[in-house]
Amino acid sequence: MRAMVFRAPGQPLEAIEMPVPAPGPGQLLLEVKACGVCRTDLHLLDGEVAIAAPPRVLGHQIVGEVVGEGRRVGVPWLGWTCGECDYCRSGRENLCPRALFTGCDIDGGFAEHAVADARYCFPIPPGYPDEQAAPLLCAGLIGHRALRMCGDAARIGFYGFGAAAHILVQVAVAEGREVFAFTRAGDAEGQAFARQLGAAWAGASGESPPEVLDAAVIFAPVGDLVPAALAAVAPGGTVVCGGIHMSDIPTFPYELLWGERTLRSVANLTRRDGEELLELAPRVPVETEVTTYPLGAANEALADLRAGRFVGAAVVVPGAG
Repeated sequence: MRAMVFRAPGQPLEAIEMPVPAPGPGQLLLEVKACGVCRTDLHLLDGEVAIAAPPRVLGHQIVGEVVGEGRRVGVPWLGWTCGECDYCRSGRENLCPRALFTGCDIDGGFAEHAVADARYCFPIPPGYPDEQAAPLLCAGLIGHRALRMCGDAARIGFYGFGAAAHILVQVAVAEGREVFAFTRAGDAEGQAFARQLGAAWAGASGESPPEVLDAAVIFAPVGDLVPAALAAVAPGGTVVCGGIHMSDIPTFPYELLWGERTLRSVANLTRRDGEELLELAPRVPVETEVTTYPLGAANEALADLRAGRFVGAAVVVPGAG
C-alpha cells in the first residue's frame, strides 16, 4: 500500500510502499477513505510532540471502511488505553499514562490502509461524506470537550479560527451562545468566514472584543494569547487551552487571574466525547468546510495548514488523484 511516513523531525513526510498491516485480536483493518490534517501533525513533524519509535504513518482523524464488512468507522487521536489505572477506572481514560495515540504511537491514516482497536472506533453518522466527517474526529471532538469546560458561558471567545473553531462556532451558536472569533492579524478571509458561520464579532487576536467574555478557548498554539484571553474574560470566567502543545506562556500580573478566573487545559479525549459529538453533529447540523488533497500531497496540506492558506480543515483523501 502507499503511505506517507515520518522519519525524523524537520524532514518532510516520505512517500513509500509498505505492506498492508495485519489486524491483531480486537483490531479492525480499514481502507482509509479520508484523514483530516491536524495542527498536532505539525507539532509531530517539528519535534514539539515526540514520536518515540519512527518511522511512523501520521494522521489521526481517520474515516475508513472496515475491510470485508463495508461499514464506515472513525478513528480518533486516542487509540488505546490500559483500562486498569485509576484514570481509566474513573472515566478519565484521556489521562491514562500508558495511552497510545493514533498517528504517533500507532500508525495512522496518511496511508491507503490502517489498523485500529475496535474499541476506539466510532460509527460515522449517516449523511456525512467521508471528507466532511474526518475533521469531526479530532478538531470536533477535542474542541467540543473544550467547549464543555466553559460551562454555560453565554459569550465565548475562540482564539485561532481554524478546523476546531469552525466546527465549534456552529455548535455554540446552536446552543444560543454568542461567539467572538479571534484570527491572525490581517486575516480578513478568516474573519468573514467566522461571521458567515454565526460569530457575533470577528477581529485580530490582538484586539479587545466589544463585550466582556464569560469564557475563552485558545485553539492557536501561542502562549502569548493566554494573558490576552484572561484580560478579556470577566471575573469568574474560564480560559481553556485547547491544544496538545503551546509556546511558552509569558509572565503576567496576578490581577489578570484574580477574581476567581480559571485557567485550564484540555488533554486528549474520551470515547464518551466521541459518542456525544457524533450524536450531536447531525442535529445541529455541523457542516465542515474542507480542502482536500491526494495522499501524495500530504506535505502540501501540512504546509498550507502552517501558512493558513485555507479556511476550515484540510483532509487527505488516499483514493484521490
